[in-house]
Amino acid sequence: MDTKKWRMDTSLIHTGQEPCQKTGAVVSAVVPAVAYAFTDAEAAAAVVAGEKEGIYYGRYGNPTIAALEAKIAVLENGEAALGVSSGMAAISGALLAFLKQGDHVICTRDVYGGSYKFLTSLAPRYGIAVDFADCTDLAAVEQAIRPDTRVLYLETPSNPCLTILDIERLSELAHAHGLTVIVDNTFMTPYLQKPLELGADVVVHSATKYLNGHGDVIAGFIVGKREAIQFMRKHIMGDLGQNLNAWDAFLILRGLKTLGLRMRQHCQSAEQIARYLEAHPAIERIYYPGLSSHPQHELAKRQMSGMGGIVSFEVKGGAQAAKSFINALRLAMISFSLGDPETLVQHPASMTHFSIPPEEREAFQITEGLIRLSTGLEDVSDIIEDLEQALRPLVSTVKAGS
Repeated sequence: MDTKKWRMDTSLIHTGQEPCQKTGAVVSAVVPAVAYAFTDAEAAAAVVAGEKEGIYYGRYGNPTIAALEAKIAVLENGEAALGVSSGMAAISGALLAFLKQGDHVICTRDVYGGSYKFLTSLAPRYGIAVDFADCTDLAAVEQAIRPDTRVLYLETPSNPCLTILDIERLSELAHAHGLTVIVDNTFMTPYLQKPLELGADVVVHSATKYLNGHGDVIAGFIVGKREAIQFMRKHIMGDLGQNLNAWDAFLILRGLKTLGLRMRQHCQSAEQIARYLEAHPAIERIYYPGLSSHPQHELAKRQMSGMGGIVSFEVKGGAQAAKSFINALRLAMISFSLGDPETLVQHPASMTHFSIPPEEREAFQITEGLIRLSTGLEDVSDIIEDLEQALRPLVSTVKAGS
């Protein structure tokens, strides 16, 4: 069967994974080798020079990782993919591939704290400048473009406020000015959104999250044109030592087989939770693109095939109320990660986005009362019951203050 005609759930299982020709094993082998032997010196030199296909050193990949990279590339409809050691390795590697000393990057205003920290602390040390723009406003983005701007970096839905950005229109604008568009697709995965099809040049993922889906791997991916990916493999990932390892690659290959099942359940449960929270008296504001009240709801329906498993919301009463609520949870766990089978909650202002100065957090809508909830795979009724018992004391406080 032509793999190009496979639907996503079939492709997740079969793409890039053939039974072993020698043993017939259905599951991909874990190849942890560092060194690879050659028949002669000429063959080794040809592989190193890129004149011949092959692997010559484990820091640049291995057969297990190659199988995973091939699958990720197909899922994102990219020419090639690069597996790296973390989501931040993917973000930093992609940015460094297109930026050098004296260059400028425009970044979406509402962005993951790790991305913000890299762009504001490490990138300037190498002469790279950044401006954060409201990327829901094309005029604001165009106004931020400078003669030395080289990259437009987007995250949609954003972390943690789930702002939806129009990838197609932003890519058209960026390309008209000669910019490279990089999109963090971690929250959606290729199951729910394909930025390259919408005009983006490069996609990055924290595979630590939904792609692996089991909370036991730290990894990242970069997807794009073959030439760009090869440059990153040889001159960024390889030189900086950001390589993925074979065991983690194997675990992600295994996790991907259930991505469709997991994402459908994450989405279904998250929507029920969002509707419950939207009607709750202790909730000040709810951020979920599946709700008609979300400012980019219609764009989300056009651009995404599902609304994801993250629900962010602001409790009434600020930081103290937020922390009291989190501490009262019994099923949901306090954690920095997301996309796991377990429901995870965190307080962005003091956890994932603490590196952003308080005045800027406020401008980015990351208030002291904001909570980010990663919907797990538990029975949604149990999740809602846990939220209900943790919110109950806040209702009394709200009534007393009214």
